[in-house]
Amino acid sequence: MTNGFKLIGISIRTTNQDNHAAKDIGMLWAQFFEQAILDKIPNKISSDIYAVYTNYKSNFTEEYTVIIGVPVSTLKDVPEGMFGQEFENDNFIKYIAKGKMPDAVVSTWMEIWQNDNVINRAYSYDYEVYGAKCQDGENAEVEIFISVK
Repeated sequence: MTNGFKLIGISIRTTNQDNHAAKDIGMLWAQFFEQAILDKIPNKISSDIYAVYTNYKSNFTEEYTVIIGVPVSTLKDVPEGMFGQEFENDNFIKYIAKGKMPDAVVSTWMEIWQNDNVINRAYSYDYEVYGAKCQDGENAEVEIFISVK
């Protein structure tokens, strides 16, 4: 069981079909950094950046929403053009993507998708945490949490 959290950030609806997600999520990350979204989010409780995958139409092969943002103490002050959402407690399996980014994250997701039936995914929400170790070159680490039944 992992504790829930509140998140403010920017979002996009995408799909893994025809490589749409790679383009859409890449553009969302670019927007996050180019527009200094991190600096504009009030009430941050951490400087860790979260990428949350939620509102799945069914599973990873169909549409879902991606939110890139940071955990906050309240959703009372969501800046214009941003999105705020509370994520409830849930059960997760934790993966750690290790190595050069974003390649390590992509290969870890490939492993997760290949084991989709084995890990009994819940598809409530999944998320990545980009903390202090995420920019350590070949030794970088990103935590990936997959919701399970």
